[in-house]
Amino acid sequence: MTTTSPDIIDLLAGITAGSALDRIRAQRPETREQAQKSYLALFQPADFGDVSAAERHAIASFVAGLHRQPDIFEFYSSPFEDSDTDRWLIEVIKAEIGAGRATGPYGNYPDGPLNGENEAGPLYQVSRSSREVLGRKLSAALEHAHLLVFHLRDASPQALQALLDAGWTTNGVVTLSQLVSFVAFQIRVITGLGLLSTATKRAAA
Repeated sequence: MTTTSPDIIDLLAGITAGSALDRIRAQRPETREQAQKSYLALFQPADFGDVSAAERHAIASFVAGLHRQPDIFEFYSSPFEDSDTDRWLIEVIKAEIGAGRATGPYGNYPDGPLNGENEAGPLYQVSRSSREVLGRKLSAALEHAHLLVFHLRDASPQALQALLDAGWTTNGVVTLSQLVSFVAFQIRVITGLGLLSTATKRAAA
């Protein structure tokens, strides 16, 4: 695992050394360090194991697109731009992002006191044409990522079994969930830093 990569949140948030946001982040060095270590473990591991680099970047791109974060989408899809064999993935993922757009959270809670908060929403499925080129494994991953982003309350043993049936290993399912969670966390942090930056500039004006 490389430790020389630039801090990914600083990079995507446009934070420069010595800036106000840099000083804010420096107040919580352990949090900053752990976020970077998580990124390196997920996207620059010594061993990619059961989830290839292309699958990781495709899933991260999809999650960023569902969150309507074009800059983060471009960052995670950039390896495909430079690839002679995987460039086609960008347009397929963009199409699936469009098909999967929704507003959440929604879904149904188990029977109990929270049933009054149940809310209907779309059940996303990869299109037939995209499924033919993505394959069962990556198609199932995108559908599961959509579930985690928009309607986690609908998670079930059946949803996990669908991943296993599509060729995901148990370790791969764990990595998939970690990927989706990390990118969603990363987006929340970057969005929050952007709001802080705007507030800081207004206060200084």
